[in-house]
Amino acid sequence: MQRRSLLLQISQLPKLHCRFNQAYFFSSGKTQNFHSFPDNNGDPMYSDVPKPRTDKSQRKPYPTPMKELIKRAKQEKELRKSQPCRLLEHPPANGLLVPELVDVAHRVHRARELILSGLSKLLQFIPVQRCRFCYEVHIGNVGHEIRTCTGPKSGSRSATHVWRKGGVGDVIFFPKCFHLYDRVGKSRVVHDERHSAPRIPAILELCIQAGVDVENYPSKRRTKPVYSIEGRIVDFESVAGVDEMETNLFFENVDDTEVDVLRRDPNSELNAEDTNLIELSTRTLDSWFEMIGGVRKIMEKYNVWTCGYCPEVQVGPKGHKVRMCRASKHQSRNGLHAWQEATINDLVGPNYVWHVRDLNGPPLRNDLKRYYGKAPAVVELCVQAGAPVPDQYRSMMRLDVVPPGRDEVDLLVLSVTGLESAVCAVVSNMKTKRVGWADPAFYMCICYISKGSNGW
Repeated sequence: MQRRSLLLQISQLPKLHCRFNQAYFFSSGKTQNFHSFPDNNGDPMYSDVPKPRTDKSQRKPYPTPMKELIKRAKQEKELRKSQPCRLLEHPPANGLLVPELVDVAHRVHRARELILSGLSKLLQFIPVQRCRFCYEVHIGNVGHEIRTCTGPKSGSRSATHVWRKGGVGDVIFFPKCFHLYDRVGKSRVVHDERHSAPRIPAILELCIQAGVDVENYPSKRRTKPVYSIEGRIVDFESVAGVDEMETNLFFENVDDTEVDVLRRDPNSELNAEDTNLIELSTRTLDSWFEMIGGVRKIMEKYNVWTCGYCPEVQVGPKGHKVRMCRASKHQSRNGLHAWQEATINDLVGPNYVWHVRDLNGPPLRNDLKRYYGKAPAVVELCVQAGAPVPDQYRSMMRLDVVPPGRDEVDLLVLSVTGLESAVCAVVSNMKTKRVGWADPAFYMCICYISKGSNGW
């Protein structure tokens, strides 16, 4: 029985064209997720890089399994039936702040300001290119030659990018959402309020709801928890001048003592110390990791929602009701978004770019793209400015891969093709019984099948 299964696997080698697993040869040990044969839908080398959705009609994957979401909904429904009127105890659902996340929110807000300031200075030394027809970004003096353009009339250009000078908004992108004055009392923006409610970066709104006070965007701070009566939030806390606050909620200043901390020029520390480009890039990269780590901690407590079909995000207990979705199946939803739990990539777009080893070298070639690595645009820009390569991105950037020269590509293809032909010859000889079970060539084929390219 074991013989038949082995012979069946060997007989399938010619059907799969005897292709090698390139993930072993051209990736580091940290990302060797074994694929016996490359997938036609994507290059297995970049299994550690989040790939964009190829089919925009499909919904984004749920971060939390659907069974877990159904279980939570049933528990909440049973709790409402058993206790129709109850006092919410745990923040931030009860309207109060989470004490241990207030300082984290301030550090995230400060890190975001430092990142924007640092990137604006780094762009004076490191050029950034952006495609005129799509969202592709490249860090370097000249754009790459990799044909991945999906913009208008890309077919007539053979998917070649048309490059122009980029800016800070191309390196890092913060999607916007509606600002909520009272995240518990009025947790949704309806369609008629789409012009009156301001839109600010979602990461800034997350910091405001977590405890950061920003001028012109006040937020209601409670001192007592709210009640839940049959699923509806009721606030019995008496606040003087509520109507006046709501009328002028976007034009009233907050406490000056807290605003002064955030009014400080983010360039003040940089102007005093960052005379060296390497120090500037290192500090910007450290701020990036501080911001990402802080956002993850805050998102564990504060809800952030994203549409399952478009990039729209909303920070708060619920998603808004503005009918502005134009993605797939929006007609059946009357333009409403299909809200689901958001991830860190929905709140802070990493914008992966190709890693360039030498800014002054030749542009990246399309036929050598299997040897190139990727990294977030912020990380790539800081690394090109002199910052050390972060350990978590060494595998993704393919630093252990030496791309072949322009005159060495054909030689590499011939060597791989010759080894594949040898394996196919052994398979054909086994079919004609010219190679027996005790032949060494047979065990080489078994090693190739069972371990992939690791056997070679």
